[in-house]
Formats: sequence, structure tokens, C-alpha cells
Amino acid sequence: MMSGLRHPAGTMFLALVLGGSVLASPALAAGKSAARQAAPAQQFVDGIAAIVDKQVITLGQLDDKIVEVRRQMQQQRIPVPETTILRHQVLQQMINTMLQNNEARRLGIRVTDAQVTHAIQTVAQRNRISVDQLRKEILGSGMGWEQYQSELRSQIQDDMLRQRLVEDRISISDDDIDAFLQSQGGQLPPPQAMTAPAPESAAAPVATGPELIELAQILIEVPDYAAQSVVMEKRQEAEAILRKLKTGADFAGVAAASSNGPQALQGGEMGIRPLQEWPDLFSQAIQNTPAGGLSGIVQSGRGFHILKVLRRGYAQQPAPRQAAKPAAPSQVQAQTQQPTGPMMVTQTHARHILIKTTQVVDDDKARNTLDGLRQRIEHGESFAELAKRYSQDASAPKGGDLGWLSPGETVPAFEQAMNDLQDGQVSLPVKSPFGWHLIQVQERRSKNMENEFRRMQARSELMQRRIGPAYEDWLDQLRSQAYIDNRLDNTLSGQQ
Repeated sequence: MMSGLRHPAGTMFLALVLGGSVLASPALAAGKSAARQAAPAQQFVDGIAAIVDKQVITLGQLDDKIVEVRRQMQQQRIPVPETTILRHQVLQQMINTMLQNNEARRLGIRVTDAQVTHAIQTVAQRNRISVDQLRKEILGSGMGWEQYQSELRSQIQDDMLRQRLVEDRISISDDDIDAFLQSQGGQLPPPQAMTAPAPESAAAPVATGPELIELAQILIEVPDYAAQSVVMEKRQEAEAILRKLKTGADFAGVAAASSNGPQALQGGEMGIRPLQEWPDLFSQAIQNTPAGGLSGIVQSGRGFHILKVLRRGYAQQPAPRQAAKPAAPSQVQAQTQQPTGPMMVTQTHARHILIKTTQVVDDDKARNTLDGLRQRIEHGESFAELAKRYSQDASAPKGGDLGWLSPGETVPAFEQAMNDLQDGQVSLPVKSPFGWHLIQVQERRSKNMENEFRRMQARSELMQRRIGPAYEDWLDQLRSQAYIDNRLDNTLSGQQ
């Protein structure tokens, strides 16, 4: 498999649902001066909260962010921790964001205005409203439209980082897929999407598809290579938190005050996924936990987790309105059952040349390089030989040969450009999350993909289980490699 280009079905995407906890952070710009007035009297002479590599996070920036986070938590009814803890948690979040932004710049990842516009249209479509209605909803929440677009841009960038850096690091072997299919009896349910609840006046929705679980976590992180005494100390800390939760403490409030996880300030909420798509440790720990219930202490390579099942249920298809024409049985069956029997699809045999974007090679330089290579191909030079010399993909030694590609196997931008080509034709430069491509289609064929479909779904399921821990490990690695001078924490520790 080539590195990075193939698109794992079910890739993590923007979770942007009106009424949910992740439409976009409803951070409000108004009232920033109030934070500075309410900030602790203890101030630092240089006004610096932290230095990350060569960049500075000032106390003013931190206080502004605290205002946004505090209002966001209040809107979501998450208990706000005391000021000292909140400042610590917010600063950690800002450090992580700065590291991710730096890595995106290093890799030349840039979110275009067109991508933001497409994301906005997607949010509106998912919520069955127009873009104008979406804008009114956002403005009604107190967030400016430009700020909402900025939040979307950040989320798109994070998604591109996952594709570029994390998914390529996750290795799923044929043996892994065989074992997974065997554990599932050789069958997998089709991917499902949740729909908005039906109005009370409508008929009851129909449950279908896999069981869905919404989880929150509290993570007590254990440093790498920690002594056994430190591990035991962290376990005792987790056990004390679990006892506190069992006596009625608010989970979201405790997560905001105590969790080391990236979702701490969102009350630990990690989103909704099918049970099988959560990491194995999590899915096993909450297999029989009812909604509202807690897991025990779950130990992973990162530390100790406490999980809460916020909701569990099934994807729903709204029942047809009484006046609507009922769907034909064949249509309902196609929506709720896994395809069986022959599945004939058109496969494409293609090759490509990839030029990655970096701080040195920007979009214009990469595109111009490929324009030059395309002209050389048109004048008779071999696509395969140029791919061996210039392509930055793992397929370069094979002349850029990607083998036979099935629908959905590559990222959307690549697949759309490939599908528009005739046999033997070379594309114009095409941008994807991994850089810029020239694509050449060699031939096409029809093939029964029944078995491959099951294996592709299995790979997607396994990818989803592993991507969360892999992404957090990557963030930990970023932090360990960066120079971080957290003056806020250093000052607090010096006072103790």
C-alpha cells in the first residue's frame, strides 16, 4: 500500500451537528476585558504565560481564551473549575493548538476558503437547513460568523493532520483483517449515519444499524518510563476520582478540573461511534454498561481512564410521514441490510506523481513542478520514469503504479480527478491533503467486490479503533520534541 493516499473508509471527519456539543466551540468575543479584571492578582513581570519553541503565549491571550472557554462551558452546562485549574487547563489546550498549527505549517497544510465554504454547506445539509439559517443560528448563539468560520478552518486542519500524519502510521495487516472478520462471523453491518430526532407528531423512527455509544472520559496521564511508585500514585488518584463520581460528583465538572485528556474542557466528551469503533480497551470496558453508567479503572499506555456512557442506542431512520408514499420493500432492504451476492464495481488501474507541500515547497511551487512534468510527458517522456525520479510517494520505485483502485479507496479529490480521465490520459495537477498529484489512468475493469467490500469495511473498523490513541500518542510526541516553558505551572509549583 502506498503511504497516505488511500482513503480509509470512515475516516474521522468534522462532527458538526446543530444542537450537539460540537457544532463549533461557541466561544464569544465580547467581554474579553472582564477576564483581565477577574484575573488573579498574581501577575508576571514579562507578561508571558508560556513559550512554545520560539513562539509566545501571553497572559493577555490566555485571559482572552479563558473568557471564551468559560462561556462555552456555561452554555454547555459544564461546571467551571476554580480559576487556577481553569488557567492550567486552558493553557495546556493553547500549547497543544500551537504545536498542531506549527506542524501544519511545517507540512505545508493550508485550508482554502473553498474548503471552509464546502464545510459550511455540509453542516447546513446535515442539519437540513439553509446556509442562511445556519448563519442565523450561529449569530443567535452569540458567536460571530467570522469566528465560526475560523473554528471550522481549525477543525478541517486537524482532520487533514490526522490523514497526513496519523493514519499513515497505523498498520493493519491482512492477518488483522482475517482475525477481525472471524470474530464477526465474516459479516459486518453497513456504515450508518444518525439522523435528527423525529418530531413528536411524526411516527416513531425505525432503529437500524450497529449500536452507537456516546462516551466521555477522565484521563489521569502517566509519564513515559515512570517509576512504579509514580504509576501507583496515579492509579490511586484515579481510584479517588472514581469514588468521588460514585458518590454523585458531576462527571463533566470533574473532567474539566482533573482530566489530562484533550477533551477535558468539553467535560471529557469524546463523541458518538459504533461500539466496535471505540478502542478495544474501551469497548470491552463498557460492553454492558448502561447509559449514565461508569466503567472501572481502564489502564492503557497513556495512563488510567474512567469512562462514562452518556448515551447508547441505535441509528435511526425517520419513519415516513403518514401522507408520504411508503418506501418500496427493496429500498428499505437496501438501507438496512448489508449487500449480499455479487457486487460488480469498476476498478481503475492508475499511477501518479506526488509532490508534497512543506514550508519550503508551497502550493504554487508544487503545482508548477507538476505542470513542467506534465509538459515533458506530453512531449514523449515516460510517466513511469518521471515518477521514479520525482515522486515523493512510496509508489515511486514502481513508477508511481498504484495498482487496481476501487471506489472509495482513495481520498475524494484524487478519486474525482481520476474518474474524470480517459484511459491513458494525464490529469492536470490535483491537490489532496497529502500534496499535489499528476494522475494517469492506464485501464479499467469490472470486478465482483463482495469479498473486498467486507475486507474494506473491516479495515475501516480497525482504523477507527486505533486512530484515537494514535493521534493522542502523536500529540504526546509533539510535546516531547518541542521546547515548552510553561511559566504558569512553574510559578505555581514554586509557590508550593
